[in-house]
Parts: sequence; structure tokens; C-alpha cells
Amino acid sequence: MKFYLNVIQPADIYLIDGPSAYLDSKQHIVASEVIKRFILHAKTTFVVEHDFIMATYLADRVIVYEGKPSVGCIANSPKSLLTGMNLFLSHLDITFRRDPTKFRPRINKLESTKDREQKYDGSYYYLDD
Repeated sequence: MKFYLNVIQPADIYLIDGPSAYLDSKQHIVASEVIKRFILHAKTTFVVEHDFIMATYLADRVIVYEGKPSVGCIANSPKSLLTGMNLFLSHLDITFRRDPTKFRPRINKLESTKDREQKYDGSYYYLDD
């Protein structure tokens, strides 16, 4: 399977909207590798992504929007992946841990020991060093 990122003209800023839409899990891996290589050579790239794993793989900075849906919101300044994901997940009251065998992010059960520990520490998103 081949995945192509078609860029017509060189630019200073790129916007990639929903690159994982309609892809299966194997295609996500290929697509994320191609996009990551592209991003590393581009000046600035904004990626709008709804797949949590792909988004965290591609991102080094995160913009979190806060507000009331369909009423109004503000866009925060870009934050590091860890800071941005902690802010985003704190609004959802969800904590993530890293699966010890596959290293993929996993949602903690609400009010589990791990969930309570991470919330106490203010660490909603777990990022390995």
C-alpha cells in the first residue's frame, strides 16, 4: 500500500485537515510516518486530526480551544504536547496512561487508582521521557 502526500507548491505554512479519515489502522501507521517525515522538512504545518494516537504522534505543539460549543471559544497559544494534552484532557476529566507492552495511550477507568493518582498529580496525559 502506498500513501501519497500531494503538495502542489512549496509554501511557508501547510494545513493538513483530517489525514486519517477513512483509513484503517494499518494505513494510519503508514500515513503517520509519511506525514511526520513531511512535517520535519516543512517550515510550519497545522494538522487537524481526530484520531488521538495519530495526533499525539504527529504533534510537537498543541493548540487547545476552550469555550462553549456553538456559542464561542478562544484558541490558546501553542503549548508543548504534554502541557496541551494535560489541559485538553483535564476539561474532559479523562486521564491517559501508556500501555506497558504496546506503548499506546490507554484511557484510565474513571475513579480507578491510576486515574485518581494522575489527577492528583495534575498529569492527565502520560508522556515517556
